[in-house]
Amino acid sequence: MNLAALRDRLLLQEDLNFLLTNRVPRIALTRFMGWFSKIRHPWVCRASIAVWRLFTELDLRDAKKVHFDSLHDCFTRELKPGARTIDPRPDVLASPCDGIVGAHGVVQAGTVLQAKGSPYALAELFGSAEQAARFEGGSYLTLRLTSSMYHRFHAPCDGRIRHVSYIAGDTWNVNPIALQRVRALFCRNERACIRLQGPGGLEVALVPVAAILVASIRLHFLNVLLHLRWPGPTQMPCDHVVTKGQELGWFEHGSTIIVFAPPGVRLVEGLTTGTRVQMGQALMRLPSQMRTADEADAEHAAHASQGAHA
Repeated sequence: MNLAALRDRLLLQEDLNFLLTNRVPRIALTRFMGWFSKIRHPWVCRASIAVWRLFTELDLRDAKKVHFDSLHDCFTRELKPGARTIDPRPDVLASPCDGIVGAHGVVQAGTVLQAKGSPYALAELFGSAEQAARFEGGSYLTLRLTSSMYHRFHAPCDGRIRHVSYIAGDTWNVNPIALQRVRALFCRNERACIRLQGPGGLEVALVPVAAILVASIRLHFLNVLLHLRWPGPTQMPCDHVVTKGQELGWFEHGSTIIVFAPPGVRLVEGLTTGTRVQMGQALMRLPSQMRTADEADAEHAAHASQGAHA
């Protein structure tokens, strides 16, 4: 049995996986990794990436850099220009990140699922019943980022960032095994709730959730590093204009992003649990009545142009 097969066999043992990734001093390990990953030394960097490759399918072919200064530099890497395609349709919300589709569906009675048979309260996730109420009857979708994935996240549509809530917490692993075993895990972990006002006043929320070895979230438009020792403020009003596909920030290490949209917005066809998506790919579709006249005209012009070239 080769090393990769032995690794997979061990990690698929649910009890062992849960023990190794959760029954440990999670916050202390996360803080240590935050320090260690930033060590700028070529030997440390190369050795760290080599060990990382033993546990993940790390593919750096679409990275902008060829050589990295540290493990952190590799983890938060930028992409080559053109490495991702942003869906240009004005009635589409694009994926804010690379990820694997997890739980998804409709917000019902203020609850959503983190895994099959494992609900949690949206008000607990947001830290606000008022914010949660905005998405009653709307759609949600969970995107899990594995450690080897591209870890920057982007705007799903044109709009304005209106508010960020930062909620400190734990650093449980967010893999499928932990999601089945830990009640309301997303509501326990460190997270940020980003409210975005999109086309026609559309309310969208992105909730980046940290995890073990992961904590710390960088948002360009706030120019602060949100982390486990962040002293505040925790409520940060904003008025920052963004365009679809524009980089919003990154995880210092990785984790999960949950996307919320109001009633009438639906997931695009073909997205099921386990589907891998890339940043910029279509996630949700707006109903026609939510689009502005300019957006409808733009889509009509795009169709006419395609017909002219046919």
